[in-house]
Amino acid sequence: MTTRNTLGALLAALTLTFLAACGGTGSTGHEGTSSTTAPTQHNDADVAFAQQMIPHHRQAVEMADLVQGRTTTPQVVDLATRIKGAQDPEINTMTTWLQSWGAPTDEHGMDHGSRPMSGMMTDDQMTTLRAATGAAFDKQWLTLMTAHHEGAIDMAKTELKDGQNPDAKALARTITTTQQSEIDEMRALSQR
Repeated sequence: MTTRNTLGALLAALTLTFLAACGGTGSTGHEGTSSTTAPTQHNDADVAFAQQMIPHHRQAVEMADLVQGRTTTPQVVDLATRIKGAQDPEINTMTTWLQSWGAPTDEHGMDHGSRPMSGMMTDDQMTTLRAATGAAFDKQWLTLMTAHHEGAIDMAKTELKDGQNPDAKALARTITTTQQSEIDEMRALSQR
C-alpha cells in the first residue's frame, strides 16, 4: 500500500469514527436539550439567542465562581455549583451552533445592539459583589443572580416566540424551567 493510499484509508477511518461519534445521543444531562450540533435550520432569532446567551451565561458562571471563600451558606454554594454545572456545557453547545451556522462566536463579532442584555450586571455591581463577604455577599449574590436569571428567562421567551431551530428552542425551554426553579429557590433563601 502506498503512502498516499495509507493516508487516504486513515483519513476515511477517522471520518467514519467522527461521524459515528456524532451519531450518539449527545445528552447534556438536561431534559429537552439535544446534541451539541444543531440542524442547519435556523433564523436570525436563533443566532441572536445564542450570541446573547453566551456572554449572559459567562457572567452567571463568573458570579458562581465568586461564591467560594465569600459565603459559609451551604445552600448558596450548592446553588452556585449547579448553576455553573448547567451553564458551562450550554455555552459550549451554543458556541458549536454558531460555528455550524457560520455566525460569529466571539463577543467582538456579535451585534448586541445599543441596549444592554436583560439581567446583565454592570461592572460596578460586579466590583461590589467581589468585595462583599458573609451575609452581605449572600444577600447581594442572591439579589443579583435572581435578576440575572430573570433576564435569561426573558431572552429564552423571545427565542421560543421567534426562533426556528428545534435545539435552540429546546434549550430555551430548559433555561426557562431550570432558572425559574432556581429563582424560587433564591427567593426562599433570601427570606432566611
